[in-house]
Amino acid sequence: MTRLLDALREGEGDAFDRLVPLVHDELRVIAARLLRYEAPGHTLQPTDLVHEAYIKLAAGAPPDWRNRAHFFGIASNTMRRLLVDHARRRKAAKRGGGVAPLRVTNEQIGVDLSFDELLALDDALERLGAMDPRLLQVVERRFFGGLTEDEIAESLGVTTRTVQRDWARARAWLYKELYPATPP
Repeated sequence: MTRLLDALREGEGDAFDRLVPLVHDELRVIAARLLRYEAPGHTLQPTDLVHEAYIKLAAGAPPDWRNRAHFFGIASNTMRRLLVDHARRRKAAKRGGGVAPLRVTNEQIGVDLSFDELLALDDALERLGAMDPRLLQVVERRFFGGLTEDEIAESLGVTTRTVQRDWARARAWLYKELYPATPP
């Protein structure tokens, strides 16, 4: 995988096509994690989400993937964005009426989001990224990509302790954004 990522950086056009079969199963695991708590009857399946992400990643200039963890972080972020876009289109089409609740859960941090909260989370993540891009990368890689603190640290070129501090800071900031205290 590292050789193929190096080949991509060097401009070998077919390196991405050779990389995808090697990572397909792991991408399906990430996609299944993202889709696990979707409402019944969701139109996307894990394989569909992986293929949509493949199309999106292959369409543009390849990012400068430094290593395996960095690749999976970007891929999981791409899948998250595809799900958010899908949710927005579905909500716009139905205008909120009769939409089955969407459940997204991450056992590591005990978050349980409704359909509207998922969209609010995406907006909050955009604001977090504008404030501190590294905090956004930590959240995307941990929450959506399922990467470990060590893998995140490696992909971002920081220490594991820095990732732990960033994770705590990002969680606190997001909680404040999503659940502001109501005035007395």
